[in-house]
Amino acid sequence: MNTSLASARIDSWLWAVRIYKTRSMATTACRAGHVRVGGERVKASHAVKVGDEIRVRESGFDRIVEVQRIVVKRVGASVAAECLIDRTPPPPPREEVALVPMRDRGAGRPTKRERRDLEKLRGRDAVAYDPED
Repeated sequence: MNTSLASARIDSWLWAVRIYKTRSMATTACRAGHVRVGGERVKASHAVKVGDEIRVRESGFDRIVEVQRIVVKRVGASVAAECLIDRTPPPPPREEVALVPMRDRGAGRPTKRERRDLEKLRGRDAVAYDPED
């Protein structure tokens, strides 16, 4: 393994340190804008250097890592852990995460009252119909 590299493509680095399962998944995430370096959205060809802060959007939360070492070939999990510092804050406790209301299977469509209650619960007031418009 060559540790004298000054920089590497971000999609290659994300794949090498096992943040993404494949390099094409890392490239797709960069194209979709889910990868940021220093707060800026980057393309897959962006050069990443030691000390860069990378934010990766995964399932609604940001994963924050700092580059410690540049690698371009996929490495083992123990070596990959040495190549980055994970600064991701811990997820909120399960009690604080709002549960999505689920309807019983076979209950049919919600009534108008149930729909309005759901919208109120989600914080979205239903738009009132105004015949004057």
